Amino acid sequence: MIKYFQKLFRRSRKRPPSLRADLKAKFKLKYVYFRELISSNDEILVIVADLKKKLAGHDVFGMSYIRSTATRAAFHAFRMVKNLNIISGDKYLPLYDALEQINKNIKTELYQQKEIPIIELIVPYTAVNRNMFDSMGGKNANLGEIKNKVNLTIPDGFIITTSAYQHFLEQNALQDEINKKNMQIDLSDPRSIERVSEEIQHLIITAQVPSKMEDAILKAYQELADRLGHTPRVSLRSSAVGEDSELSYAGQYLSTLNVPREKIVQSYKYVIASLYTQRAIFYRLNKGIRERDTAMSVGCLEMVDSVVSGVAYSRHPYSPIEDNIIINAVWGLGPYAVDGAVQPDVYVVSKNENFTILESKAPVKDVQLSSNPGGGLIEIPVPDESKNQPCLTDAEIRALAKTVVALERHFRSPQDVEWALNSKRELILLQSRPLSVSTYEKSGLKDTYAKISGYPVLIEKGSIAYPGVGCGQACHVYRDEDIINFPEGGVLVARYSSPKFVRLMNKAKAIVTDAGGIAGHMASLAREFKVPTIVGAQTASEKIPAEMEITVDAYTGRVYQGKVLELLRLNHVAETYMKNTPVYETLKRISSYVTPLHLTDTADKNFAPRFCTSIHDIARYVHEKSFAQMFKISDVLSDEENLAIHLDVALPINLYVIDMGGGLTDQKTYEARQATVEDITSIPLKALLNGMTYKGIRWHEPRPIDIKSFLSVMGRQMFKSPDLGRSMGDKSYAIISDKYLNFSSRIGYHFATIDTYCGLKPNKNYISFRFKGGAADYVRRTRRVKAIARILKNLGFAVDVKEDLLNARIKKHEQGIIKEKLDMLGRLNQFTRQMDMLMTNESSVDCVVQAFMEGNYNLDEECKAKLTQ
Repeated sequence: MIKYFQKLFRRSRKRPPSLRADLKAKFKLKYVYFRELISSNDEILVIVADLKKKLAGHDVFGMSYIRSTATRAAFHAFRMVKNLNIISGDKYLPLYDALEQINKNIKTELYQQKEIPIIELIVPYTAVNRNMFDSMGGKNANLGEIKNKVNLTIPDGFIITTSAYQHFLEQNALQDEINKKNMQIDLSDPRSIERVSEEIQHLIITAQVPSKMEDAILKAYQELADRLGHTPRVSLRSSAVGEDSELSYAGQYLSTLNVPREKIVQSYKYVIASLYTQRAIFYRLNKGIRERDTAMSVGCLEMVDSVVSGVAYSRHPYSPIEDNIIINAVWGLGPYAVDGAVQPDVYVVSKNENFTILESKAPVKDVQLSSNPGGGLIEIPVPDESKNQPCLTDAEIRALAKTVVALERHFRSPQDVEWALNSKRELILLQSRPLSVSTYEKSGLKDTYAKISGYPVLIEKGSIAYPGVGCGQACHVYRDEDIINFPEGGVLVARYSSPKFVRLMNKAKAIVTDAGGIAGHMASLAREFKVPTIVGAQTASEKIPAEMEITVDAYTGRVYQGKVLELLRLNHVAETYMKNTPVYETLKRISSYVTPLHLTDTADKNFAPRFCTSIHDIARYVHEKSFAQMFKISDVLSDEENLAIHLDVALPINLYVIDMGGGLTDQKTYEARQATVEDITSIPLKALLNGMTYKGIRWHEPRPIDIKSFLSVMGRQMFKSPDLGRSMGDKSYAIISDKYLNFSSRIGYHFATIDTYCGLKPNKNYISFRFKGGAADYVRRTRRVKAIARILKNLGFAVDVKEDLLNARIKKHEQGIIKEKLDMLGRLNQFTRQMDMLMTNESSVDCVVQAFMEGNYNLDEECKAKLTQ
């Protein structure tokens, strides 16, 4: 009782103006920290939404995204914890320990690195087997296995190991520089990949090969020369860790052919620099390969001056019923076979005991690739007598088929084999890797084997590299500039197939090339990326005009003019790019320390710092406590010194304001602890309330609730713990000055925040709007967000939506325009109340948008009928 009278007596006393000014100054300082805290909370919500979007697996991202996102999340969480402790007088110090443990867990996952075994810088092929992938790279490990376990012929040579690669980087202090460059990649800007690629390759090519390493390379070369009895030219073949395993990396890295002794060391740098070509970077990003798991070994092999070379598949690459061997062959060296520069011979061979040749096609071959006596390669004409002739005899075809089957049996999986015949026409194996085998469902496709009537056929027949149907605008690609400017959803048309087109395989609906074979590098990549692809169409670049809409039928090899709906219905839903890749799995583990929200109930005993196990938990807890610190009577001031004032306004919100100066008319309102709309002098708050109290919106009337939706919502709320939602009686707050407003509105299970400055200088003016949540299920919530986003775009806002979180911003407008936008936001806030329960189908989005833009705020009978049908 004594305490009650003491409290009553204190309230009756007037506080001196100087004390009130001091209290306001202290509050303003706390408010600065509070605004920083709220800003960081907003950033964390954006990060959480973006991580959830990435976890769907459709977006391409790399380790640089994961590192930068984790760093941003940790920074904003720390700033929230720090500022809350400043505001509260260090009442929440245990939050630092909780955050430290979360950051420790993230760092453990983030900086895990594949261990590269420390071995000799140079190793001969005689000492290598397929279990040495991490030290020899995939290609070299398989070559060693072929020589030592399968007892087949490969070129003589040696391997410059991944340990040598690491030694090269360490001695030149390159790894940190490469990491910094990689952080500059912006996947939305293709030129950033181009710039980073050039800069990293320049770093590598201009670096010095350590003398110890150079001596070891040249010593191994001399030993090779001694074994051969002459001074050979060599080929330097890339062999990255992970290459020629589940992922082919087909054509992504450089191999240099016909290299003399004096250029071996410099050529080695060119090969390892190819780890960072644009297409190699893009491939790793799209396949989710962690940068830290990438290392390069290089095979140095005697140059094979082949008279015939090519590729062989131990089975069909996508047809499950065609278990035959497919052989492609060209005159001269092999790059023209895999790069699609020449239309190859095609031989199909049975796996029966006689290796029966089922099919033999020998198109005209005008040119071939040959070794230049001065070093490097040169294109020369094929002799007239050989242009129309098969490259291989029947006996050679059968011998090659037998070898391919032996490799398939040994490796216990279908094989993709590169081979050559030397000047004595002896078979030399250059590479064997797992064949990427894709299958497709044939049911429902029988009708596609007949032409579809009513559509002009532009291409009658081509070789199918990957089956499917794609439709879009034809885009001819001849130069690198065409690759950069290639549009989303286009159909790639080119003269030659090329592995550099990998950069477009996440954009292209289909690919058609004049030349190329199904055993080429680009064809392998098309199967990995599941892009419908026709190669060897011969006249595609001539007969398909640029910008024409076409439909590619990569089941029959035809290309039609126009959109052929009968074929498009056969398409399967595209699979995700990133799921199950190493980068995706890293993101998944790190996200487990960022995105989950365990602290959902503020009344629960576990709503405490020691139970914060994610950054989202930290943000949720700090956000809740920061409002308590700012607005509860005992947090900043004693009961009689509180600066929060209740605003008496006819709205379904319990609104309190804190005036930072010039937002209210008379200081006496602090004594009354209450203000009315007439007391408001804050320009932005007055404009917002004008919209919220607009007489044309009868917010107190019930919405035309769909009973099924209503019961769904009720069931959801009965059996699900509350998330960010609050009850209808929770307080909403507005921090104001004459030109500033920070408004936080909570109605039911959704919240909206507005942060705005509305002054006389347009360059300073802005409105930031955020909306999230709702009582309905996820689908209805996202529909409401779609409707709000379209309305805001119509009002001139820049809008970003991630799941059911919406951010919108408009800036640098005259004061009058900002006031108009705030008025409309006020109307929108009332108009969309409980609207999520009405969003029963996608057409409801159009209905809601149209109603608001036409001023039909209370929904006429026609609109209500559409929403409830």
